[in-house]
Amino acid sequence: MMKDCAGWALETAKRRGASYADARVMDIRSREVATKNGEVGALLESESLGIGIRVIASGAWGFSSTDRLTREGVQSCAAEAVAIAKASALAKRQKVALTPERVYVDTWQNPFLKDPFRVPVERQLSLLLAADKEMRRVKGVTVAEGSMSFRRIEQLFASTTGSSIHQLKMHSGAGIVATSFAASDIQKRSYPNSFGGQHMLAGYELVESLDLIGHAPRIAEEAVALHSAAQCPEGQRTIILDSSQLGLQIHESIGHPVELDRVLGMEANFAGMSFLTTDKLRKLQYGSEIVNVVADARLEHGPGLGTFAYDDEGVPAQCTRIVSDGLFTGYLTSRDTAGAIGEKRSNGAVRAESWNRLPIIRMTNISLDPGTWKYEDLVADSEDAILMETNRSWSIDDRRYHFQFSTEIGWEIRNGKKTRMLKNPSYSGITTEFWNSCDAICSRDYWTLWGTPNCGKGQPMQTMGTGHGASPARFRNVKVGVAFAR
Repeated sequence: MMKDCAGWALETAKRRGASYADARVMDIRSREVATKNGEVGALLESESLGIGIRVIASGAWGFSSTDRLTREGVQSCAAEAVAIAKASALAKRQKVALTPERVYVDTWQNPFLKDPFRVPVERQLSLLLAADKEMRRVKGVTVAEGSMSFRRIEQLFASTTGSSIHQLKMHSGAGIVATSFAASDIQKRSYPNSFGGQHMLAGYELVESLDLIGHAPRIAEEAVALHSAAQCPEGQRTIILDSSQLGLQIHESIGHPVELDRVLGMEANFAGMSFLTTDKLRKLQYGSEIVNVVADARLEHGPGLGTFAYDDEGVPAQCTRIVSDGLFTGYLTSRDTAGAIGEKRSNGAVRAESWNRLPIIRMTNISLDPGTWKYEDLVADSEDAILMETNRSWSIDDRRYHFQFSTEIGWEIRNGKKTRMLKNPSYSGITTEFWNSCDAICSRDYWTLWGTPNCGKGQPMQTMGTGHGASPARFRNVKVGVAFAR
């Protein structure tokens, strides 16, 4: 059925005058399971099937989509896409020019051991409720929450150049949160990460590996203990960020700025544009010499939410050096933007949330290369520092330059030893100054590829999963303050 729909779409688009067309038929199944204070908080399951058709006609883009997958429905959708392109051409500044790409006929599926949709919902709820119970055993916990999310995406991409690519991707994620209220003070701890926990291109085996029940008492105890912890000191300090917090820092202050459609002014909705204008490419010292960042969609990089075999333009997954020894060296590109910076080929960074959304440039796995430090040696080498773990909130301007982040918990490091707990820690800075202050990064042994399932971009807004690999790292002379103080 998928091949028939794609064929009808491409044939109609060509007949109506399109110089290029591609079609994405997507079958998406989702499940959300959540608990709260010993009860089921959410139980949602959905399936979506449809086709998105993208065309170039009269030198301009046109896009249309439908879930009416009859011959008549698909042909009508393709005709509409061509009509939109021709209407858009009346106001175009220049003709769309695509960088060349080879023809691919391929099938790919990410490796996973256990299909989460074959695991009974009752079993998934039972695990979350058991972790919930362990958190509520700790006196002072006000709210105990747990969640799991699963997404199965089957997609056929076909184009008028002859490509036909079938992919199946399985996403899984889970996490728990303990929140404690004391008068006007609210403290929380999350595991293994905030905002839904850890998410990967994997099956139910990911959930089982997290040991949510085993970690529940610790995060509950920390949430309660934070009420009596000292406020984070203020001033210019050395900080160490754990890998999960550093993953979000990478996402906001490196990942978004290098999206070339933002830079070129083609995309400004939801999260703004970018300070990384094209004159800065291979000239700007983005970070210190130990800072190396890649955009890597290949499976060998890891099972991240930004991992795939081909993007939604039929371009193979690639590894692009974004920052090399501190120097800014690369953008995320598409076939219609790569030529603007002199590239002869897209680096495969175009994706769409669903069949009814236009593919746009999205982060793949944007990761910081590991360094050489052992974690214990990094702490021992830091005489007066603050260790910050697990993001609580963030803010960054619409050009991704000035930022402020807060974390759920902090730890004071004195004379090379981790000492007292600190509450409400925050830090702020300017993107390039911050990354240039990085003077130590832990080794591969401490590197984790974190999943961010809720990255928003575009209008209408698209929520997309991205990946960010990082090891704990140290930054000098950072402005530190107190968030959520009352």
